[in-house]
Order: sequence, then C-alpha cells, then structure tokens
Amino acid sequence: MTTTRLKIERMGYGPEAIAHDGDGKTVFVTGGVPGDTVEAETDADEARFSRAHVTKVLEASPDRVTPPCPFVDVCGGCPWAHLSYEAQLAAKRSGVVNALVRLGGFPTETAEALVAPIVAPGDPWGYRNKVELAVETQRGRAVVGMHAAGSASVVKVPACPLLDTKFKGVVKAVQGAMNFLAGSRDLGLERVGIRASRRTKELEVALWGAPGPFPRPQVAKVLGDATKVTSVVRVMQKGPAKARRIAGIERLSGKGSWGELVGSESMRVSAPSFFQVNTRGADKLVSLVMEGLSPTEDEEAMDLYCGAGTFTLPLARKSGFVSAVESYGPAVRDLRHNLDAANLTNVDPIGGDAGIEFPDVDADVIVVDPPRAGLAADVVAQLSDQPARAIAYVSCDPATLARDLARFRDEGVFEPVSVTPVDLFPQTFHVENVTILHRVDAR
Repeated sequence: MTTTRLKIERMGYGPEAIAHDGDGKTVFVTGGVPGDTVEAETDADEARFSRAHVTKVLEASPDRVTPPCPFVDVCGGCPWAHLSYEAQLAAKRSGVVNALVRLGGFPTETAEALVAPIVAPGDPWGYRNKVELAVETQRGRAVVGMHAAGSASVVKVPACPLLDTKFKGVVKAVQGAMNFLAGSRDLGLERVGIRASRRTKELEVALWGAPGPFPRPQVAKVLGDATKVTSVVRVMQKGPAKARRIAGIERLSGKGSWGELVGSESMRVSAPSFFQVNTRGADKLVSLVMEGLSPTEDEEAMDLYCGAGTFTLPLARKSGFVSAVESYGPAVRDLRHNLDAANLTNVDPIGGDAGIEFPDVDADVIVVDPPRAGLAADVVAQLSDQPARAIAYVSCDPATLARDLARFRDEGVFEPVSVTPVDLFPQTFHVENVTILHRVDAR
C-alpha cells in the first residue's frame, strides 16, 4: 500500500472527504476533514480516482473536533463526526447547490439563489428515534451490535449517542438480552430494530429474521425484563438478501406497533413501515410543506409516496380532499389506521405504485416524498399534466432531486422557487430537502 501526504479540500456527498494527489488525481479519503493535512494509505487505485484512509493527521483543520463517542472510527453510523457541526451544515448546503449545478444543469447563480440557508431542527447528537443493530455469528455465537465502518462485520458498543438521550441505556440492555437469548439457540435473526419516542414514551423492539420455530414467550419475557418495552414484534422475511419480502409480522408482547407525535398528529407505525428517524426534523418538514403549499378547505390535494401519513394527515386538516398513494402494504395499513384514529374521512388511501395508480383527479396542491431513487420520468410527466398551482417535493438525495428538477424544467410547467435543506441526519452526509415548485403560468 502507498502512503501519501494530502491536503483535504472538501467533503463529498458520502462518508469520504476529497483531496487531489500530486498528479491531480481525485482521492476520496476516509477520516479526513477539510483543512486537514494528513498522511493517507491508498486502499484502491483506479484510472480516474483513488480511495485512501487517514493514518495520521499532520496538521489538524480548525473544523476538526473530538466526537463524544469513542467508537466513531470503527462504527459506520457517524462518518462526519470529526467535522464541526457548523462545517457539516455548510458542507451539506454546498452539496445541494453543487448537485443542482452539476446534475441539474442550473447556473451557479440560480442554484445559489434557490437554495435557502440550511435548517438545523434539533441537537446534533441524541436526535434519533430509531437505531438498528446487526446480528453476526462470531466463533459460533450470535453477536448483536452496530455495523462496522467499511465492512460487513459487527461492533459491540455499550450505547449509541445518536439515540435520544432519554433511552441511552436501551442499546446495551437489548444487546445483553439478545446475546443471552441467542447463546443457547439460533434465533435466525438478521437485525434488531429499536424505536423510541420521548413524546409518547413508547419503546418498540423489532426482531427481523427468517420464518421458523421461535421461542416467543421467552423472548418477550427476557426483553420485557431488560427494558421498559411497550411492544415486541417479530418481522419474518423471505427471499434473497437484495430482494427480501415480508412473510409475516407477529406481536410477541405489548401494542404491536410504535406510536409517535408529529406536530399535533398522533401516528402509529408498524415495524416494517418507514418513518423519519428524526422526529423534530419531521415536524420541520411538515411545517415547510404546509407553509409552502398553504392549502385551503376548497382545494383538492394529492400525496404521493405518502407512507403512514406524515403529510397526509395535516393536508386532510387543511384541504377539502386528499388522494394518498403508497405502494408498500404495511404502510398502507398504517395509513388507514391513522386516518381512522384521527377521524379523517376526506382521504382516499390508494395502494399501489404512484406511476400506475396515479389519481384520476385535478389536484390544486401536491406533495411527493419518494424514496432515494426519486421520481420516475413518467411520474414527472403525469405531475406536469396536473392543473395544480404548487408542488412540494421532499427529497432525501440531492442528486436525484437535481435530476428531477431538470425534468420538470424540460416539461416547462412547474419551476422551483425554493429549495430548503433540512439537517435530519447530523454526523452523516445525508440531508433532506423541501423544494417548492410553482406553476409557471401562475407567476
């Protein structure tokens, strides 16, 4: 392996920082902070770029900090933890602008004007309502812990400082319980999910694995004795690793789902359903969407990729009717439950792919909150055929957002008027964005 002296220039959209070697080749550097001068060992050398990791910090950047977790360098959950929070925020906003310019084809001046100051909705640590523990067999025994940085192995940690501090002892308690249970038999587990709410005081443990014999009463009792758990569920999956499907969900104890408050809305979410891991961040997303759209009671709304109803419920409070589309079965069931519990009858929950089950309505305002892959080209075309006055696009990936905004531009019907980055994921490179698009002929 080659050792090189490098000056770290900036963070990339990923866990690595970016530098250039003496020949001008781009180097993606794990463990670097912009402004550092480091020694780095090359891990991979390709024709156009190379990858390396820091072996020694020769001159520390003013933005380099000591994180509160001693496992940052071995656990993969906090790749930006050595970077000061102010620098993280600046790098994330810069990354959104850069994506709009490079991938969306927007002029730099336009992109800079579009992207608002980044919003930090809460503390940079202790913000998560969810952590996932991996399960690995080591020397014949199941070990439960965090995913290791840069590998598929598991690291045992006593606590995760990203999890809400009210539940700081939960990770260790669940690890201990599961290690005890797995010590005498193979439970067939792949991962263990923990969801915790400071607002509702609910704590759920979800055990993900294959169908088969399972000591249900014993697992429920051991986890109940170890934690103040309000729900223990087992999620059974079938299929190859990259194409798992849910084969069944069993309630082992408690409520069988997890409850959270977002703004003024009470929601229940089953273990397989997506829910934002940062509740205060979810509050901010809802407020940005609702402020950006300003729906009224005589307007019709559409909510695509609606999940369990984070945006559907507040939309239904303000607008006359909402067509809500979601493809994932467990989330559709959660949505219907949440609508019933809220006594909201002005919503049509539609199960299916947004492109295929696109509502046959004329919407006035629209929310889209797609997965990381963004919007399919046909969905952008269908949205552009709508008479709506405004669209709120919630995105978790600046690259696919930039691509989709370019598609909207090519359609010539809607154009972005603001892009607001929201830091839902401190200590990582991820950033959420709320983009408001207005109808071109309405301006």
